[in-house]
Amino acid sequence: MRIVDWPMEKRPRERLIREGAQALSEAELLAIFLRTGVSGKDAVQLGHEMMHHFGSLQRLFGATLPEFAALHGLGPAKFAQLQAVMELARRAILEEIQAGATLSSPRAVKEYLRTTFAGKPFESFHVLFLDVKNRLIDAKELFRGTLTHTSVYPREVVKEALARNAASVMLAHNHPSGTPEPSESDLLLTRALIQALALVDIRILDHFVVAGHQIHSFAEHGQL
Repeated sequence: MRIVDWPMEKRPRERLIREGAQALSEAELLAIFLRTGVSGKDAVQLGHEMMHHFGSLQRLFGATLPEFAALHGLGPAKFAQLQAVMELARRAILEEIQAGATLSSPRAVKEYLRTTFAGKPFESFHVLFLDVKNRLIDAKELFRGTLTHTSVYPREVVKEALARNAASVMLAHNHPSGTPEPSESDLLLTRALIQALALVDIRILDHFVVAGHQIHSFAEHGQL
């Protein structure tokens, strides 16, 4: 049965309008995104299949085009739509951060990081550059590595911070296959970056380690 043949009160789009997006399941939200199903499956069934295939929204959002298109009914057009939606979400959160002092919006910063690192199968190192009033100047990925390792060069972080006239920075990287607990190398790197940036009078306000929905804050754990 097609969704248009369902009773009005059960259709995902009508339920979203009536009850709000939070009332819908992941499969129903995906059905609205997909708009149509494939032969033998309506959009909600395809949404269920997507969730079963990828296992989580994090893995779905982080899928490459070949991984995404491996599921019947998905292809480059839907992949591009999903990437556009994710980028709009990132930019909306970034606008919230840029609207005020970053330190007064810890929730927005963490949501931005969760969205930025969602599903990444490799380690990635990002820096948020702040002005003297702790307002966001820029956010940039500086280094990218393998599943378990990335090389970070303090001189490059210093160079990028000076180029933006940053007064302070926030660091963030992900653990794609682990927990958010920092490793010994994470601690050593942070100390090296603190020393390098201190030479040019730039402070590190925090270093976040992201693992899925979990985020470890060095500042909150007294590790800076």
